[in-house]
Amino acid sequence: MSERRFFRATVSPILLTVLCLTSTCATNAQESPKNSKQILISQSPAPPLTGVASSGNQISLNGRTLPGTWLQRPGKSGQVKTHLSDGVFRQLIGVNFLNTSNSAKQPIQWFSSVTAPLVLATKLLGSYRYLDISNFAQTSGWEIRTNANTLVIATPKTQVTNIVQSQQLSDASVNPLQQARILVDLDRPTPWQVAQGSAIAKPQIPSSDPDTPTLKPTTPPNREWTITLDGIADPVLIERYTPQPPAAPPALLPNLLKQLLPVAPTQPIPPAPDPLIQKVEVVKNQTIISLSVPFGLSPQVSTVANPNRLIIDIRPDPLEVRDITWAPGLRWRQNYVNLGTERFPVVWLEVDPRKFGLTLKPMWASPSGLAGTAPLIQTAQRYLAVAGINGGYFNRNNKLPLGAIRRDNQWLSGPILNRGAIAWNDSGQFYFGRLTLEESLITANNQRLPILFLNSGYVQSGIARYTPAWGATYTPLTDNEIILLVQKDQITQQLPGGKVGETAVPIPQDGYLLALRANAVSAASQLPIGSLVSISSNTTPTDFSRYPHIIGAGPLLIQNRQIVLDAKAEKFSNSFIAEKAIRSGICTTTTGTLIITATHNRVGGYGPNLAEHAQLMQQMGCVDALNLDGGSSTSLYLGGQLLDRSPSTAARVHNGIGIFLKPR
Repeated sequence: MSERRFFRATVSPILLTVLCLTSTCATNAQESPKNSKQILISQSPAPPLTGVASSGNQISLNGRTLPGTWLQRPGKSGQVKTHLSDGVFRQLIGVNFLNTSNSAKQPIQWFSSVTAPLVLATKLLGSYRYLDISNFAQTSGWEIRTNANTLVIATPKTQVTNIVQSQQLSDASVNPLQQARILVDLDRPTPWQVAQGSAIAKPQIPSSDPDTPTLKPTTPPNREWTITLDGIADPVLIERYTPQPPAAPPALLPNLLKQLLPVAPTQPIPPAPDPLIQKVEVVKNQTIISLSVPFGLSPQVSTVANPNRLIIDIRPDPLEVRDITWAPGLRWRQNYVNLGTERFPVVWLEVDPRKFGLTLKPMWASPSGLAGTAPLIQTAQRYLAVAGINGGYFNRNNKLPLGAIRRDNQWLSGPILNRGAIAWNDSGQFYFGRLTLEESLITANNQRLPILFLNSGYVQSGIARYTPAWGATYTPLTDNEIILLVQKDQITQQLPGGKVGETAVPIPQDGYLLALRANAVSAASQLPIGSLVSISSNTTPTDFSRYPHIIGAGPLLIQNRQIVLDAKAEKFSNSFIAEKAIRSGICTTTTGTLIITATHNRVGGYGPNLAEHAQLMQQMGCVDALNLDGGSSTSLYLGGQLLDRSPSTAARVHNGIGIFLKPR
């Protein structure tokens, strides 16, 4: 289960994301108590953008073609105004967004003043927010043209004149929070990007003394980061930061004297810390600075003018404070939340669901059924969501859901283990609690057989039900199941399931399929072909049944301002309860605002455990709160970008909660 899978990562800057315009609109039928109609999922293009002369989803930046949404609109005096989606503008160019309470204006900083920033006009179209970069590009000396669906941008040639490191990082075990700064001097402003790489495996060098053990690392490995600039570094800089070939390991010869005289073993010498700047190289007119950053630290990159300079601070607290009104009723915030002496970086969205046109819906990865996973950024774009967060748990091996998903009054997947869930309607009302779905199969003679699971990857002895929402077919999840096909409230077939995973059985479009497992196979004799059956379905608590949309995860953290965390009651493992990990959460406040949060590793350590997560949510003003799937699943999405982490560190997820803006 994905609840046991956690990825250690610090809050990172945003880098290039996979952007697409292909969409899937989910049209859902109502579910009757007796059967479940198929959820229709059709591929359709994004709606046309009004008042747009041209648009596309590719950008050619100095000869490199990258994904990114853009559009051009007619301006005054025959001029053409160029707009980039804000995520692309930040990620590809390195622009810093400054705080704003006006969703129509976005102040920015890019080799410029923070106190007198340039302010760009914004435009919400489709599921993106576009910035008018026309004047910015002209002032910066860019050349812009279009080629079909590609926006071609050429920036002036730039020289990297100097790279200076002000302080060398020491061994992380000695000073885990030591900071360093790198200054990169440029002859003019230029686009830059930052990317988080993988952990750096450090080879163990054997001791020169065979009687001295090789020292094993006591801290997590360093992580690779790269800073890429559109410019060419002076050859002197490349030579200065070219790594030297490693020295040959010393020959290990036996010490004969030690064999004759008892001598205390020598203490192993700890290895020298890696240099922060590993390498500087020029590749295709770009300068790439490779860094080796100790665990608990991350680069925070900023720019200044006069002289034009990139400042790279290696910090334990790299999160930049933000408070940006992104759209009416949708606010992007990030800050540190203190819990005792601990500081946790939290990125969150505040949503006012009562604003006109702002709605929430569950969304899932596969357009053809419930089996499948995908990066949240991809799923959000397929649904045309403006924002979203990852949802409930799933089985990473077979990519099947492990919890409640309900959309537009139809169950996609039933809840398990009486775990916490959130329910809501399209009027901005929410309900939190621990959820159970009680379904029964009722025979013609009024005999009731319990159905324990609905469209679930959670497999136990008993009867499970699979509707067309599961997909076109069902393949047995255990050996020797008895499979019953029900069409128009009548059992039409009884089939042996055989070996697990071997035979796919079509699910009736006008009914459902029942899988009888283990002890429940004996019930097949009571359900002969031709039998009339019906389904009764109720939720506990009954309040859940009043809401058309539900996502289950858990554990439940807060109800009515009080922490009600009981992970053992929701059948979470001891290791999961104690784990310090990245967390996703969702909650409501006293004002009726919905908050979706991503909490990453504390300064100098790992993320919160469940108890700390509950306290953090309470401190943020939550009245009711639910823990969502976390670790590498944690993904907070807004307008084509992940806000809380690099997409390369985010895992594929099964489902999420999407925020949608209806066209006015």
